[in-house]
Amino acid sequence: MIKIIIADDQELMRDGLATILNLKSDLDVVDVAVNGREALEKAMQHRPDIVLMDIRMPVANGVEGTKLITAALPDSKVLMLTTFNDSELIFEALEEGASGYLLKDMPTDTIVQAIKTVQSGGMVLPKELTADIVREMRRNQSSDETVTDDEVQKQISELTERELQVLHKLGLGLNNKEIAAELFISEGTVKNHVSNVINKLELRDRTQAAIFAVRYNITTFSS
Repeated sequence: MIKIIIADDQELMRDGLATILNLKSDLDVVDVAVNGREALEKAMQHRPDIVLMDIRMPVANGVEGTKLITAALPDSKVLMLTTFNDSELIFEALEEGASGYLLKDMPTDTIVQAIKTVQSGGMVLPKELTADIVREMRRNQSSDETVTDDEVQKQISELTERELQVLHKLGLGLNNKEIAAELFISEGTVKNHVSNVINKLELRDRTQAAIFAVRYNITTFSS
């Protein structure tokens, strides 16, 4: 059973989505919240597997809520919900540890599958928004960025061909099982490659690895 909290300031969206998801036998919406700070309070109480987080809310928006939850509850994953192409906030949420994002008007089955993907360790990066996210990432690279293009290329060059393939798949939002199936290797081997990629690129976790893959066009790598 996947425990879920929904954070959204719109009652109709919040309660409607909770009702729909609770119809699924393997999903359990344990609570709802109206902003990011309340989402943290509810998450501390229930320790959910997934928090579905609206990106724009009063008091504390989805980015702030994501930062609070990922810092306090590293085992709880956050999946962002948005109704528009808000690349800047989505980018910030991913940087704070969100495991992906969805448009609110996506079909219920798509949202359910996304929840299961994130629960199993994957990322959710809808193709229709990825191009905007890439542009936003490039615009938002700070002037004091410690990794120059030359340094990035040096880091990438230290990855083996298989590690590049795994990084490419991470950028597409695949989980370990899916990567293993596509590359015809075991999940354990995928896990080792992911760890190597994170260490070599000096990243925090697989979410940052996925962001790195998108930012530096590793998603264009062809196995």
